Amino acid sequence: MKRFQMTAVFIFSLVVIVFAGCQKKAETIKVGVAGPMTGDQAKMGTDFKNGVTLAVEEWNSKGGVLGKKLDIVIADDQHDPKQAVATANKLVNEGVIGVIGHFNSNCSIPASDVYSRAGIPMITPGTTNPQLTEKGYRGVFRVCGRDDQQGRVAAEFVTDKLRLRRIAIIHDKTTYGQGLADEFKNFVADKAEVVYYGGIIQGDKDFKTVLTAIREKKPELIYFGGIYPEAGLLVKQARELGMTVPFMSGDGTIDPKFVEIAGAGAAEGTYLTFGPDPKNIPQAKTFIENYSRRFGEIGPYSIYAYDAANILFTAIKESNSTDGKAIMEKLHSSEFPGAMGNIRFDEKGDVTVSPFVVWITRDGKFVEYWRPGK
Repeated sequence: MKRFQMTAVFIFSLVVIVFAGCQKKAETIKVGVAGPMTGDQAKMGTDFKNGVTLAVEEWNSKGGVLGKKLDIVIADDQHDPKQAVATANKLVNEGVIGVIGHFNSNCSIPASDVYSRAGIPMITPGTTNPQLTEKGYRGVFRVCGRDDQQGRVAAEFVTDKLRLRRIAIIHDKTTYGQGLADEFKNFVADKAEVVYYGGIIQGDKDFKTVLTAIREKKPELIYFGGIYPEAGLLVKQARELGMTVPFMSGDGTIDPKFVEIAGAGAAEGTYLTFGPDPKNIPQAKTFIENYSRRFGEIGPYSIYAYDAANILFTAIKESNSTDGKAIMEKLHSSEFPGAMGNIRFDEKGDVTVSPFVVWITRDGKFVEYWRPGK
């Protein structure tokens, strides 16, 4: 009898411990942050992480959401599609109720399949390939623009503002890079001649053979669809070959790492498409001050990750639920105030206003230079 009582007490204690552990887990709301946290694009992943971290800290300082603290789960996809799927499944198994990410289009697109099956909303701060939201998933959103918008702005700038007519186009053969290059090519071909179109391999270091072939075509501008590691090397090596024609790229290149790799002198005068300068947006002032104090220099996508996180948390709060479907419907039906201005999503999950402008690299810094229609 005594042994039975001791066993009963032990089992009861174990149940209490397990129950208490479950209760403790339920006290937080988990949110995934996915992107390239290591490797040659880790800067972008760090910007994502810092932007979301700032938003989480601000919400938690005010009591969290629905009476629970927010908790970040970091997922490193290494800008690899297979790894992105693995990390997406990991986040689902971790019990996240939403995901901020991914960065690269070739990661966000396959990862969105996983999140959609699980009924978990994802908001990407940086994926611009149109395919992401064309798949028709109800829970997929982006706070940035699309490459069909970005390509049009770049083409308008090159042909109407600069009045150039001989264009060379390079891409890195990725979903993002080639997709952006193709969009630019489609628009620019109406008013200019594409004298060269070809791809390089992401991760390669020597592009002088390609650049030499381009030099023979006598282009007036070189356009690159890809990310800053290759963009920096392309510009640097083009200058080493004596090529002085201007270079243009998209949002994947506008990062201080590009200037660091290319060198300030070689990078000078490079044109880039991206969203407007936050320093010119009144709503961004508080974010800029708080982020700079907490993390230092603001990365290009820090503010987009911050806005994406705040939008997700607001949708949870206003839907009064952590259910994925309820959060998705709130995301589709509301307008959200952000550091970049008010944001509303259309039925596809895209922002309703195209954000792209043209920047120029001057004295090692990026400066907003031109807006469409001006």
